[in-house]
Amino acid sequence: MPITIMGDKEFENIPSIKSKALRINLNDNIYGTFSEIGAGQETVRNFFRAGGASGTIAKAMSAYDKDFSDAIYGVEDDRRYVTEARLKRMLSHEIDLIEKRISREKHPDKLFFTYANTVATIDFAKKYKGHGWVGIKYQVRPDEDYNEISLHVRFHENDARHQQNTLGILGVNLIYGAYYKYDNPKKLLRYLYDHIDKDQIEIDTINFSGPRFKNVDNRLMSLQLVKNGMTDAVMFAPDGNNVLPAKILYKKNILALRGSFRPVTKVNMDMYERSLELFLRENKVSEENTEVIFEITLSNLRAEGEIDERDFMDRAELLCSLGQTVMISNFQEYYRVVEYFSRYSKQRMGLAMGVNNLVDVFDEKYYRHLSGGILEAFGKLFFKDLKVYLYPLKDPETGKITTSDDMKVHPRMKELYKFFKYNGRVEDIENYNPEILDIYSREILQMISEGKEGWEEMLPENTASMIKELNLFHYKENKKKAETEKAEIK
Repeated sequence: MPITIMGDKEFENIPSIKSKALRINLNDNIYGTFSEIGAGQETVRNFFRAGGASGTIAKAMSAYDKDFSDAIYGVEDDRRYVTEARLKRMLSHEIDLIEKRISREKHPDKLFFTYANTVATIDFAKKYKGHGWVGIKYQVRPDEDYNEISLHVRFHENDARHQQNTLGILGVNLIYGAYYKYDNPKKLLRYLYDHIDKDQIEIDTINFSGPRFKNVDNRLMSLQLVKNGMTDAVMFAPDGNNVLPAKILYKKNILALRGSFRPVTKVNMDMYERSLELFLRENKVSEENTEVIFEITLSNLRAEGEIDERDFMDRAELLCSLGQTVMISNFQEYYRVVEYFSRYSKQRMGLAMGVNNLVDVFDEKYYRHLSGGILEAFGKLFFKDLKVYLYPLKDPETGKITTSDDMKVHPRMKELYKFFKYNGRVEDIENYNPEILDIYSREILQMISEGKEGWEEMLPENTASMIKELNLFHYKENKKKAETEKAEIK
């Protein structure tokens, strides 16, 4: 029994990278290949150094030359190499080779795997820090189908050797987690950063598939990425699945709408439709090159101090069902949203918001952490030709409509507001629907929770029926859980 000293505190003992690699190597059944392209054989090197690798590593390769790579894995339609499609092709090809070359009759207990990555590290000029795809396809039982974990990373270090080393550690963490933490994907996700600082590498997309992950919702796993500080934002395509932000945003004109969307209302959709009409009239903005993003900040997903994951699922499903692209972010301030978009695009951008949101934008208290204060934030927010499309506000008591002309900001901010207003950076949405200005999502939510009628007419078509289905599902789920707990007590 280990010695303990009075005053010792409990802590999580994280195995070293060598210990993780050695545990894999010493398992007589885990057996597979490594295919790493773009940064050297950085992952497999850890297994070679740990010792006992001869029983684990069937093959290690790096098909750096593009002609060789194409000859082995085929040619991608887009002629690109650092893509998810390339990673999946590599994983499938290498697993097929293992199955063909290693006899199951001779090795009935072998658990085959293949680890692969295809990355581009920092360029010589250090302007482009690089990114890549990393994945593993593997078994935990020899008679079971393969599981797969794939993820996209963005490098943040400024030295290629450091990036290679970080990628190698991440690879070991992935392989170890795939075998020894597959029963708890949320923990597996956190353990990917063992011995890695979050400033070194960012994971912005992850997907689990296979028999061991059949109950895993990849959207919830994406939420964990933001929640754990592994990335600032994740995105979901209209089909409801995870999508790489760069794939959606690269070189696009971007119009963003931020809200709680709890639930999405006719006002939200009217703001979207009218602001999009105005945005498409802008110079150099075309419909085919425009992406509309519905953004929900992490602070809007919190309930009683914790993220309500069920609530998150409902909102994402509702917005995606309306054909929208959804972004979950860690951004509180609008200027950070614009900074994030500017990673991927230098084209025109627009923000659609209500009067109250714009008043908050001109509130100095949100920028006290910046050395340049609100001026620094506005320099980032209104860079290039960004424009705010302002949706009017109706006073519920007086019926007065507030627009950009009579919007009230703090007296110290008046001249700053006038500067942006009269330089065309704020444009009113004038062709709005006046009949829906009395709709507020918080009131609808209260009506739903109290079982009142009449809220259906305030939502977009088909949204009400989806909400009812979701509520029914959760009711059944909670009832079943309560019955189970009651039976356990008895």
